[in-house]
Amino acid sequence: MRAVVITEVGGPEVLKVQERPDPPVGPGEVRIAVKAAGINFADLLARTGMYPDAPKLPAVVGYEVAGDVETVGDGVEGISAGDRVMAGTKFNGYAELVTAGAGDVIPLPESMSYEQGAAVPVNYATAYAGIVLMGGLREGDRLLIQAAGGGVGTAATQIAKARGAEIFGTASASKHEAIRAQGVDHAIDYRNQDFEAEVMRITGGEGIDIAFDAIGPTSFRKDYRLLRSGGRLICFGLSEVSTGEKRNIPGAVRGLAGMLTATMPWWKSMAIMNENKGVFGLNMLSWWEREGSLERAIDPLREDFASGALIPVVAEAFPFDRAPDAHRFIHERRNVGKVVLTP
Repeated sequence: MRAVVITEVGGPEVLKVQERPDPPVGPGEVRIAVKAAGINFADLLARTGMYPDAPKLPAVVGYEVAGDVETVGDGVEGISAGDRVMAGTKFNGYAELVTAGAGDVIPLPESMSYEQGAAVPVNYATAYAGIVLMGGLREGDRLLIQAAGGGVGTAATQIAKARGAEIFGTASASKHEAIRAQGVDHAIDYRNQDFEAEVMRITGGEGIDIAFDAIGPTSFRKDYRLLRSGGRLICFGLSEVSTGEKRNIPGAVRGLAGMLTATMPWWKSMAIMNENKGVFGLNMLSWWEREGSLERAIDPLREDFASGALIPVVAEAFPFDRAPDAHRFIHERRNVGKVVLTP
């Protein structure tokens, strides 16, 4: 089979299409003929050597795919060869064939393209686990979504809007029309506006109930200050440690130093108690491993996908041969929604 391989640590140019052995199918697994593979920010971190959970290089990454079931392993029920599916894959998704646990395989609605399906398993599971399971999102809550134009950001916006939240979203000005179309009520230009001051202005100084943030310590501190009593901050990434195509040592040092030496008040138990606020950390791979599958974060959304209430947004689809361009597209922050690869 053909696969896109991270051959070494470096810029997008280290992504090469190579021949790899077809993956074996074990009990409880299915093998999928991939039609589209989603790209996540963790893939970029793996390529730049900044993702400790990544497999040893050279490696094939990719957490989510959509395609057709090719082979069904022993003990699998309810899934048949030929089924159109989307699936979470725990790496190896950038390939023509991939195996997935049966619990991570989801029927692909007829109304949904393969490219849209590849935007679902990780993005929507991350958004649901963060803002609903951890954040306890309720109707009328004020929710701040950092990087609202990204794959997880658009998923979180759709899920929150369906639950009646008032949504604040940060994005560059060029993306404001697009994120408003997804359901953001208050679009904030993070490049030219202080999002903390803007949220406080819009809310009349009251603040927000939930902040959902994958940027890093710089914004975490501001998010926390914006929380009103009973507010929850969900931290699920550190994109600020990798702002370029190659290993960004100064950025990484600043970001990690900020985490390690932090004056962030939630590191002080008395401050959390006195201010009646909560902070959650979400590592989706760790969550996935502990849960055993993505079912708890995906099952509640199945009907919404089937009915068309949730429609994944695909920014661009790149063929395998243009995988370097796909990574550059994300590094340049040009995407609104998901970027995918196609064999």
